[in-house]
Amino acid sequence: MTERRLLLVNGPNLNLLGTRQPEVYGSTTLAQIEARVAELAAASGLDIRAVQSNHEGVLIDAIHDARTDCAGIVINPAAYSHTSVAIADALRSVELPVAEVHLSNIHAREEFRHHSYVSAVADMVVAGAGPLGYEMAVQYLAGRLSQ
Repeated sequence: MTERRLLLVNGPNLNLLGTRQPEVYGSTTLAQIEARVAELAAASGLDIRAVQSNHEGVLIDAIHDARTDCAGIVINPAAYSHTSVAIADALRSVELPVAEVHLSNIHAREEFRHHSYVSAVADMVVAGAGPLGYEMAVQYLAGRLSQ
């Protein structure tokens, strides 16, 4: 097992970051976020494996695979936050520390976005900090793994 790797999971529509509703999600692209996460992780001696998909099963498979070669998971489940018991169950089943990230403040948006099934599984949650939330998640997991 490579215990110095984090899985970075991004859910549906996040492939459109930088152009999709920049007033809500900002102008930073997913590629820029992934590069910054990799840079920050490397500074803490961690590798990153990044996956983005608009398909729930692909994300679940990646989470399952993480149990054999990752030490933690950073996840922005996007809309699946509010609908996917299956993703929450996958995260619970791999028994790895989880940091949940949301670019926007889901609690200040539509009512249906206020609940996240993933939050019940996550060790930490950051919402509304934009791309900085991913950095906070990596720093949290790096600190936890160094204990």
